[in-house]
Amino acid sequence: MDRAQQRSPWGWVPTLYFNQGIPYFAVMALTTAMYKDLGISNADMAYYTGWLYLPWVIKPLWSPLIEMLGTKRAWTTILQMVLGVSLASVAFTLPLSNFFQLSLGIMWLMAFSSATHDIAADGYYMLALRQKQQAEFVGVRSTFYRAATVACQGGVLFLAGKIIKHTGNPHMAWSVAFAALGAVFLALALYHLFALPKPAEDAPAVRSSAPMKEFFATFAAFFRKDGIVVILLFLLLFRLGESQLLKMVVPFLKDPLAKGGLGLSTEDVGIAYGTVGIIGLILGGLAGGWLIARFGLRRCLWPFAIAIHIPDLIFVYLSQAQPQDFVWISTCLAVEQFGYGLGFTSFMMYMIMVSQGEHKTAHYSICTGFMALGMMIPQMASGKLQEILGYQHFFIFACTATIPAFIMTALIKIDPAFGRE
Repeated sequence: MDRAQQRSPWGWVPTLYFNQGIPYFAVMALTTAMYKDLGISNADMAYYTGWLYLPWVIKPLWSPLIEMLGTKRAWTTILQMVLGVSLASVAFTLPLSNFFQLSLGIMWLMAFSSATHDIAADGYYMLALRQKQQAEFVGVRSTFYRAATVACQGGVLFLAGKIIKHTGNPHMAWSVAFAALGAVFLALALYHLFALPKPAEDAPAVRSSAPMKEFFATFAAFFRKDGIVVILLFLLLFRLGESQLLKMVVPFLKDPLAKGGLGLSTEDVGIAYGTVGIIGLILGGLAGGWLIARFGLRRCLWPFAIAIHIPDLIFVYLSQAQPQDFVWISTCLAVEQFGYGLGFTSFMMYMIMVSQGEHKTAHYSICTGFMALGMMIPQMASGKLQEILGYQHFFIFACTATIPAFIMTALIKIDPAFGRE
């Protein structure tokens, strides 16, 4: 039995995926709330932060290099150090007059580093665990990845909101928040230097006499998979509605009633959406992983597809009724996020299934790249679309955009035994 099997996955899977989530949610979620507090319009915020998805879209272009150069463990630990420094560096840009351009520059560095870290960490996960363990821990993995949202949209957002409330200075508040987040991230990065096991399979791929030929062969092997057109369309369209809704949730919660929002403070958003809502998401992720391990992905796919999309109607209700009961708003968000946790777990497991075989690290990266493309383009347009339609009609439109997801769910093929070996 090698060292990876001797060390319990509970000692590193939760922290690895928590740290994987931190920079992603800092780039894709915290920037939404931060730039909203700092006076950036919905249209500009959605457009420029939507572009930050690009590294996750094109990361398959360099994913074979992660296979060929060094170990997945080495890539993971080094990139975590780079990401920790980047998080802390954002704090120094926010008090400056040209904070928007400078902070976006650092966010771009963070996005490229985070996307590369995803390749290494996901490959490491598949190498260090047997397939049965991968299925058992996919819910744990998803849960702690999403628990990073509690740290970002809960803890950091709450901290920034508290400081804004007491000082009235959002620039200083967000500087302190990012400095604190960077410190936590670096502490966990140091822990991983010692805690991550060293599986025997974690070694550079054997180099051929024609490395470029091997590089392109990795991509060719992916696009020769059976049913590749349906696979790609599923990855692109499954989150079409959710991607637009996701970018506008925080602005909707923060905008005043007169603008169609719910008028919550930054602090309240941190509690309702970033904490209570994420508790629902965590429970959904854990339940999803357990159910897939017990019944298999094939039996769970349709119920989970319904669970992730139908609760989007909650935002149609919230935008129409504009309730002011904080407990009721938080409950609605928790229900929606629970469904999201179930559905996203099945989506992750589908990508793992598609990636099985040779070059699994690179092929999983290609899957996530297409997933990111399906998020990036709709999100870039979501801010302008919301400003044109208003929140009420925007959320109705986002719900209708989930229809292609159900069509593609009916078309994909699932191995009945996958996840239960």
